[in-house]
Amino acid sequence: MAEQVGALCWRLHKGRVQVLLVTSRDTGRWVLPKGWPMAGKTAEAAAAREAWEEAGVEGLAQAQPIGRYCYDKIRPNAVPLLCCVDVFPLRVRRLKSDFPEHKQRRRKWFSAVEAASLVAEAELATMLMQVHDAPERLTAAALLDKGHQPAS
Repeated sequence: MAEQVGALCWRLHKGRVQVLLVTSRDTGRWVLPKGWPMAGKTAEAAAAREAWEEAGVEGLAQAQPIGRYCYDKIRPNAVPLLCCVDVFPLRVRRLKSDFPEHKQRRRKWFSAVEAASLVAEAELATMLMQVHDAPERLTAAALLDKGHQPAS
């Protein structure tokens, strides 16, 4: 089993939580930005870096993951690799249009319910529904930071 980190990028829009999803490079499925841990970075910093590279997100990820999900990573000419992703909430401060993978992916805001219906991983869908049912799981720590402004 391989360990990965992911970012649940979110904002408040008209008083409701929205989640940013990106398309995968290979299949075009809707996914969270995610990737491998990075030497010299905390797990949440690595998740924030993945959010920047894959979605152009600027923001600060919380230190505690909101959950974990597993999936089979399909690899060419190899057996699938079971990956488990620790997911860190990241309140989006700003979206940039020029980011490393902007020509390889699309990004779009969804309600947590919509996002849950679009992702392929059942555990991730459950996590997104929990965000819909209890958005304070995302906002409790982030709202303590008075400098946060919702992304537009």
